[in-house]
Amino acid sequence: MFRDNNNCKIEGGGKLYGQGKQYMNLEREKFCQNLFKGMTGAEAYKDAYNKPDANERYAAFYASKLKSQEIIQKRLMELRDELAKKNLVTVEKVLEEYSHIAFDDIKNYLSFSTEMVDVVDDDTGEVTQYPRHSVIIKDSKDIDTRNVSEIFLDAKGQLKFKLYPKDSALDKLGQYLGMWVNRSEITGKDGGPVELKDAREMFINRLVKRVNEGTDK
Repeated sequence: MFRDNNNCKIEGGGKLYGQGKQYMNLEREKFCQNLFKGMTGAEAYKDAYNKPDANERYAAFYASKLKSQEIIQKRLMELRDELAKKNLVTVEKVLEEYSHIAFDDIKNYLSFSTEMVDVVDDDTGEVTQYPRHSVIIKDSKDIDTRNVSEIFLDAKGQLKFKLYPKDSALDKLGQYLGMWVNRSEITGKDGGPVELKDAREMFINRLVKRVNEGTDK
């Protein structure tokens, strides 16, 4: 490792940090690609700069320096945008999928009915009516299967399926639309109840802080 004329540390052919001009090179590009694949910073650094035996703290340190650089952050955003365009991932598309799960109807997948049937007693000849229930699952070619998370046969050989949870999808939609209010529990010293003295001191401390900051809130 050495320093260039701009007092920037050089390693693997690329400037890691300093006052000099930042630029992309093969190592940095591979580092970004590795991060985008889900590697940790240390893993991405060791692979990109061909340092498989590098100390973990050493690799994590330089990975952190790289990730803090504007040019690296810009490239990661470009990769994210490229993936979004490739897969047509947009906010509207995500919301549409959540809505499809949240407002799905079980009747889109099966039909069920109850009918009364006559049962004749062999001894007395008496006729009694009993309800008979039937459930018919539709063929996959006739339904939209994107909300089906699992299909399996139970111990009796009967076909079963699971849908993605509606409540989770509704919660995500509600969060995005700002429909839910986040509530925090406030406790006093050592997790006990809030005493009036504690509340008064908290209020005075906040007021003093705001006055010192020159705010009128």
